Amino acid sequence: MAEEQRPRLIMYSSEFCPTCVKARQVLSAEGVDYEERMLDDVDEWQAAVLANTKQATVPVFVHPDGKWEVGFRGERG
Repeated sequence: MAEEQRPRLIMYSSEFCPTCVKARQVLSAEGVDYEERMLDDVDEWQAAVLANTKQATVPVFVHPDGKWEVGFRGERG
């Protein structure tokens, strides 16, 4: 029986956002499996963040349960 692939954390970010840089470092150090989506040049992802959060700030996380969260541990970029 094949192993089921579980959903993972998605992080919408910007390349030079200081909070995004910190989030990348912490998540990697903690061994968190996540997919990063850089908003810098992808209009579709920018539109998704705005539609789901009504905010234009990063980082934004989509948790495996589908919940959207703006910011990283109380910080926003």
